[in-house]
Amino acid sequence: MKLLRQYIKPGEVYRRSDLEYFSTAIDRHLAQLTKEGTLIKLLQGLYYSPKQSKFGAVPPDDNLLVACYLKDEQFLLVSPNAYNTLGLGLTQLYNTTWVYNHKRNGEIKINGKSFIFKSKTAFPHSVSKAYLLVDLLNNIEGLAEDQSATIKKVEKHISEFELSELMKLTQQYGSRNTKRILKRAIRKEQIQYA
Repeated sequence: MKLLRQYIKPGEVYRRSDLEYFSTAIDRHLAQLTKEGTLIKLLQGLYYSPKQSKFGAVPPDDNLLVACYLKDEQFLLVSPNAYNTLGLGLTQLYNTTWVYNHKRNGEIKINGKSFIFKSKTAFPHSVSKAYLLVDLLNNIEGLAEDQSATIKKVEKHISEFELSELMKLTQQYGSRNTKRILKRAIRKEQIQYA
């Protein structure tokens, strides 16, 4: 148990399989560490060593949590709430995070937080403003926003985006409908200033 305690660091997420190398009775030791509060059981086989702040236990970092759950770092976290930062006047709030990855589909709650895993063949390494717009249009049918009003807002504000980056990301990650909407919006913008 002493070796196991030395390995566990506050703020880290662990799989049972990662910890069993440091214990001769892993299930009993995990139960003891969970009972004393050194570890928090998040899911079957997934544990968090809480980092403490003056307000109590700090929740695990979403990136660490998902990386440990997937046993992979090839994923992208996207919150539909981020669409509200695009300057389009969107205001809906969502209580979930999407996880674009190559392995899993479906919703799972980890530590009381909802993650929706979406298996995709391709996604960027990080979220940019242009990618958020492409992603918004890719997911528009499942959002609580008015679709036609949102598309009109996109057309009205298209000049606020870096168009070459937007066109590149649309070609790489956009659905057929997203490509159609953005081609039309960019053409209107170009004609207006021609």
